[in-house]
Amino acid sequence: MNICEQCGYHLKMSSSDRIELLIDPGTWDPMDEDMVSLDPIEFHSEEEPYNDHIDSYQRKIELIEAVQTGIGQLNGIPVAIGVIDFQFMEVVWDPVCFWGARIQKGSLSLIQMAKISSALYDFQLNQKLFYVSILTSPTTGGVTASFGMLGDIIIAEPNAYIAFAGKRVIEQTLNKTVSEGSQAAEYLFQKGLFDLIVPRNLLKSVLSELFKLHAFFPLNQKSSKIKVEH
Repeated sequence: MNICEQCGYHLKMSSSDRIELLIDPGTWDPMDEDMVSLDPIEFHSEEEPYNDHIDSYQRKIELIEAVQTGIGQLNGIPVAIGVIDFQFMEVVWDPVCFWGARIQKGSLSLIQMAKISSALYDFQLNQKLFYVSILTSPTTGGVTASFGMLGDIIIAEPNAYIAFAGKRVIEQTLNKTVSEGSQAAEYLFQKGLFDLIVPRNLLKSVLSELFKLHAFFPLNQKSSKIKVEH
C-alpha cells in the first residue's frame, strides 16, 4: 500500500496500484483505452516537440494517458472509477477532465473544467448516482477547481498536499508567505474543505460502507434481497 511501517507516511502510488487496492480481483474492465492526447494547437517547447514529449512519458509510465478509467466491483458493489497518475506529466482529456497544462493548450484546457462539471451535474442530479472524490497528494490546479471538489462525499488521504496554486506560485505572485502546513489535508479538514481523512489501508472498507449507506449494495446481496421481497 506504499505506507511507511514506522511513521504511517503515505508514499505515492501509481494508478494501476490504486486500482488493484480498491477493485476486487478479476472484475476490472477498463474503458477509453484507445483515447490519447492530441496536439490541436501544434504546441512546441524549446526542449522537445510536444508529441515527442507525450511519447516519452507513454514509454516511461507504460500508459497512453494520465488517467485510467473503468468499471469493476468494490467488495462486490459495482462501481466506475477514474484514477489520475501523477507520474504522467500530461493532461487528462475527455475520459475525466484536465489538470496542469494551461501552458500547453491554453483555453482548450480550461474548457475541460466546465465539461466535467456539467457531466457531473447530470451524473449526480439527473441520473441520481453517487460520486465520491478521493484527494491524494498532490491535488492542485484544475482538479481542485473542478471535479476534485464536486463529490457528494470528499475524502482525503492523510497529509495530502491539496491546493489550487502551489506555495511557491502564491508567494511569488502575491508577495505573501504561505504558512507551513496550511495546504495539508489535516489543516484543510479543520476548515471544512472535505468530509473525511481516511488512511489508505482503510479506504476500501470505508467506501464500501458509504456505498451501502447510500443504497448501493453488492450484486449478490441485491439479488438475495429481491428474492426475499418477492
